[in-house]
Amino acid sequence: MNNSKVKGFPSSMRVHSLRLVPGEEIKTTLLRYAKENGLLAPFILSCVGSVTKATLRYAAQPTADSTVELTEKMEICSLVGTLGAGGHLHIVLGREDGSTVSGHVIGNLEVFTTAEIMIGECENVVFDRTYDARTGFDELDIKERK
Repeated sequence: MNNSKVKGFPSSMRVHSLRLVPGEEIKTTLLRYAKENGLLAPFILSCVGSVTKATLRYAAQPTADSTVELTEKMEICSLVGTLGAGGHLHIVLGREDGSTVSGHVIGNLEVFTTAEIMIGECENVVFDRTYDARTGFDELDIKERK
């Protein structure tokens, strides 16, 4: 167990409200919005809506390329994560029978009826991603904004 002090980055926040329409791809659109609007530390506050497709990676897969393609009408029950430096999003999708499927968003989240999304932006920090040898992935690297 690591007993070192956890470093936090308190920050004020701005909120961006969006509605995506049928046929739009959620992840690509959100990353483009963040880039076009110069957001340096964006994250998902809330998202409700539905999709007809999704490409996900489930936890603890043998490789980062192990994905599943879903093609069915599903409710967005939860979408969380960051949008800085390429993004890192996880989603929970509700199926017609009430069961759920969840995972790391690879892409292909095509809006069915709507996607009502609130993006928060920490105004005092910048999000980046740097390689972490412990995990084998690029992980969130938070820096104070200058």
